[in-house]
Amino acid sequence: MPATLSAIYRYPLKSGQGQPLQSAVVTASGLAYDREWMIATPEGQYLTARTHPQLLQLKAEPSEDGVSLQAPGMPPIFAPHSALQQIHTANVWDDHFAARSGASEVNQWLSAYLEQSVILMWVGPESHRRIRRRPDVPINFSDGYPLLIIGEGSLAELNHRAGMNFEMLRFRPNLVIAGTEPFVEDSWQIIQIGDIRIELLKPCERCIITTLDPQTQEKLPKGEPLRTLAKFRRAGDGVIFGQNAMAHTFGQLHLGMPIKIIKSSSAG
Repeated sequence: MPATLSAIYRYPLKSGQGQPLQSAVVTASGLAYDREWMIATPEGQYLTARTHPQLLQLKAEPSEDGVSLQAPGMPPIFAPHSALQQIHTANVWDDHFAARSGASEVNQWLSAYLEQSVILMWVGPESHRRIRRRPDVPINFSDGYPLLIIGEGSLAELNHRAGMNFEMLRFRPNLVIAGTEPFVEDSWQIIQIGDIRIELLKPCERCIITTLDPQTQEKLPKGEPLRTLAKFRRAGDGVIFGQNAMAHTFGQLHLGMPIKIIKSSSAG
């Protein structure tokens, strides 16, 4: 069975709901609109579902003009780019870079939902954030890389070992690959999907967000799936699942496109 692109997900708001897509545009900083917005303290320090699990129920719908937000128990609200004109220093994993803020009505809405003072930040055109190990590659508000790739076979193997049925969205990938053996993506170095060439850079270390149900925020018992991953996917002090990646060429992806392996470690 040939390897194919079986799912595409984007996360317009950092730690917010994932959106399954039929197609997506790939840019230098990842999928278009992926993690272009985030919620932060008034000082610009990022917030995630690690400490604020209710973020997982925030739905963000991006457009050329801004982003629409929906949350349980809240009326929907729109944050236009025109209201996000203040240059504001953002802090994501000790990367300090220019972004935008300023939508006071939206900030009040978010603060009411999270029950603390927060602001909405947009990556904007001023951002100079780059991958630390690849200073020529831009990224938005993701933890460290533009893309995350996971094989369906890898999830199936994890589910088998754990005796559970973890859903893919729990791991927040951008691109999901069908028709491969478990963890074969660990060996991939360069792949091509249509005209888009993608370099796989390093394994993704997983955190406690994976223990939270993406729909209900409920935490799995015994620290799953991290507990099972620790038995066979340990790396240093953490566990790994999925591969961080970046694109060298850009364009549009569609579900069902074949995956061509250009270079892998097994091939030298």
